[in-house]
Amino acid sequence: MSGELPRSVIKKIIRQAGLECAAQGQSLPETLVAFMVKAVVLDPRNDFNMDQILTENDVQNLTQLCVTRLLDTTNPSLSTIKMQVYFDMNYANRAELLSEQQRVLEGKLAPVVRAITDSGPHVQEEMENMYQKIVTYVLLSSGLGSPTDIEAVREVTAALQSVFPQTEMMAFISLSKKDKEQQLKTLAMLVTGIRLYNKECQKGGSSIEDLPAILSEAIPSATCTVDECLHSCHLLAHRYTALLESMQEHPHRHSQLSPFKLKEALFNVRQYEAFLCILLSDAITSAQEVETLNAQLEATMMLLKNTVQDKTSIDSKDVFPLFVELSKLWTGFQDEMLLLSFLTNMTDNLQQFSEIQSQLFPEEMLTSLLEGVTVKSDEERIKETMGTRVNVSDFKNQEWLFPETTDNFDQLLIQYHGFCAHAIGVKGLTLPGNPAIGILKHKEKCYVFSSKEAAYAFAQDPDRFIRLNVEKAREYAELIQLLELHQQFECLVPHAQARKADKCLMKPAPKCDSSTQTDTHILPPTIVRSYEWNEWELRRKAIKLANLRRKLTHGMQTDLSHMRRENFTQVYLPKDVGTQTKRDNSSNVPRPQIFLKGLRGGSSPTTHMVTVDLTRPVDET
Repeated sequence: MSGELPRSVIKKIIRQAGLECAAQGQSLPETLVAFMVKAVVLDPRNDFNMDQILTENDVQNLTQLCVTRLLDTTNPSLSTIKMQVYFDMNYANRAELLSEQQRVLEGKLAPVVRAITDSGPHVQEEMENMYQKIVTYVLLSSGLGSPTDIEAVREVTAALQSVFPQTEMMAFISLSKKDKEQQLKTLAMLVTGIRLYNKECQKGGSSIEDLPAILSEAIPSATCTVDECLHSCHLLAHRYTALLESMQEHPHRHSQLSPFKLKEALFNVRQYEAFLCILLSDAITSAQEVETLNAQLEATMMLLKNTVQDKTSIDSKDVFPLFVELSKLWTGFQDEMLLLSFLTNMTDNLQQFSEIQSQLFPEEMLTSLLEGVTVKSDEERIKETMGTRVNVSDFKNQEWLFPETTDNFDQLLIQYHGFCAHAIGVKGLTLPGNPAIGILKHKEKCYVFSSKEAAYAFAQDPDRFIRLNVEKAREYAELIQLLELHQQFECLVPHAQARKADKCLMKPAPKCDSSTQTDTHILPPTIVRSYEWNEWELRRKAIKLANLRRKLTHGMQTDLSHMRRENFTQVYLPKDVGTQTKRDNSSNVPRPQIFLKGLRGGSSPTTHMVTVDLTRPVDET
C-alpha cells in the first residue's frame, strides 16, 4: 500500500461492517473484521487506489465488499483467515501460558494473603481464625483439594501442625509483610510435599489425583489425535496440489472445477497443517517433560523414604528440602495438565475451520477428479530431486548455500515457510522446497526451490519473482501469514505480535534491527599544544620573546683549546683476587694472678716485700 487510510475512516468501516454482519446473524470479532478490511483493500481485483482520498461512495463499496466476504460461508479463504485470527488471539507458548496461569492464581489468592498478612490478632480466638485462613491458603495454592472437602482440610491441618504449630503464631505475627508472604509459600510447599509422601505411603491423600498416570495416558492420546489430523491434512494437500497441476497441464480436462476455489482450499489445508505442526511440537515437548518429571519424582520419593524410614524423630533440615522438591515436581505435573488441556482445546477448535473441505470437495468428487492423475506426497517430491543440485559456476553474482559448505545449515531461516519461491507466484502452488538443491541467498534472505529448473528460473531475476509472490498474496490474503510476509504487509501484522508490541493491530509501529560501527579516531589528532586560552600567559610569552630579540650569543676560542681533540685511554681494571691461609686456632690458658705484699711499707724502716702467685695451674683449667 503506497498510502494509509485515516484511522477514523478505518474504525468507521470496521464498526459498520461489524454491525451489518451482526444484523445478518453473524457476530464476528473486531480483529477478524479489521483483517478483512485490509485484505479487501489490498486485493487488486477490487481496484482501490490508496493514493487518493476515498469518497463516501468508496467507503460504502468497501464496507459492502467486506460484509459480502465475511458472510460467504462457502469461501475457503474466509475459513483460513478465521483460523489465522483465532490462532493468533488464543495460542500461547509454554512460557506465556504458565506465566499467565501463575498470575491468575496469585490474583485468586491475593484476598486470602492480604487477610493473613495485614491482620495482627492478639486474642486466642482471632489467632485460631488466622490459623484456619493459613490452612485455606495452603489448600488453595497447592490445588490438591477444595476448602469444602472436610477430609482434605483435615489432612492439610494435620500436616501444617507438624511443621507450624499454633504456638508459633506469635512469632509469625511479628514478621514483616514480605517475610509473612515468603513463609506462607514455604509452608504451602512443605504441606504439599507431606501430603504427597503420605499418599505414596497410603496414609492419606485420597482426594489427590494420580497426575503422572493420567498424563502418561492422555499425552500419547492427544499426540495421536494431532497426528491423525496432520495425516488428513497431508493427504488433502497432496491431492489438491496434484489436481491443480493437472488442471494447469490440461486446462480443458476439469473445466467444471474452479481453480480459484481449489487454491483457496489448498491454502486452507496448508495453514491448518502449519498450526497442527506447532501443536504437535508442543505435545512432544510435554511428553519429554513428563518423562523427566516422572524420573525425578521417583528418585526424590525413594530418597525421602530412605531418609524417613521408621524413625520417630528426624531433623527438619534433612526432610524439609525433600518435601519442597516434591511440591515443585507436582507443580510441574499440574502445569503439564494445563498445557495438555490447552493443546487439546486448540486442536478441537481448529477442526471447525477445515470442515469446509468436505463440503466443497467431498471424497467421492475428489476420487473421480483424480482418476488418471498421479498424486505425489511432499516426501516423494523431495526424494525425486535429491540427486539434482545447482551448479554454482552458472551464476556469477548469486550466493548459493549447501549443507557441506554452510554451518548450521538446518537452522537457516527460509522464506515463504519453506515452500518453493518460484511456484508460489508463477503457479500459485505451495510446493515443498528441497534445500539439497541449493539455497539461494539474495539480499540476506534464503529461498528454497522444488526443482533445479525452478531454482535457475528464480535466480535469473529474483526481484521479479518476489514481486509476483507479493502480488499473489494480495489476491489471497491468507498467504500473508502462511508465507510469513508480514514485512511486506506491515498493516496486517498478526494480532499476537501487535499485542506484544502493545500497538494497534491496524497500524503497528515499524521496527528494524540496525547497528553501526566507527573507528575510535578516524582523523589524526589536531590538538595544538601551544594554544593558550589565558591572556596573561600570552603576554608573558610575548615579553619573553621580546627580551630574546635583544640577547646575543657569544663564543670564543683560546690557544689552549685550539686544535685540541678528545683523547681516550683504556686501562685494565685490577682484578679481585683472594687467597686462603691456614686456619686460626686458639687455646685457653690460665690468667696470671700475681700480687705483691708490703709495697706500702710498715712500721719498720726497712720494707719487706712478699710476692704471692695465685695463678691456677694449667691442668685445672
